[in-house]
Amino acid sequence: MAEINVSSKSKNRGSLTVKRHIHSTRVDLTPMVDLGFLLITFFIFTTSMNQPKAMSLIMTDDQGDPMPIKESGALTLIPTSNEMVYYYEGKLEATSLRETNLKEMRNIIINKKIKTKEKDFFVVIKPADQSSYGDIVKILDEMKISDVKHYSLSDITKTEQALMKIIL
Repeated sequence: MAEINVSSKSKNRGSLTVKRHIHSTRVDLTPMVDLGFLLITFFIFTTSMNQPKAMSLIMTDDQGDPMPIKESGALTLIPTSNEMVYYYEGKLEATSLRETNLKEMRNIIINKKIKTKEKDFFVVIKPADQSSYGDIVKILDEMKISDVKHYSLSDITKTEQALMKIIL
């Protein structure tokens, strides 16, 4: 509890001594500081920290049949170096391969998603040899942000590599 300390002082005036009490109050707040630290300690120890959340990844075995996807709903992303991404919609043709960066990729995904039915929309991510792990993680984050339900990671084909070399 808080404690109040009172001190008394007397003044002498000439030959007459008059006792006059001057009270000064001083509140000792040391117990309040102790209580504050106890409360801070209690809240620190009883608080749960945010746990890191991992994205669930469903892996298929290589022995099953390939999943058929509609050509009109397919979007293929090929991340390369320097945060550049090649992409094409539907079937790969020499004129359909286009280039963009990771910042503009969200607009491309959302536009394609708006144009197709949700059940037909499928994104295929094919990392090139030059792509970094961080770029792939950014693309997977974009899948989550854009609420893409169906996407897969796949190997890049020789045809796609050849077309990328022609464009470079």
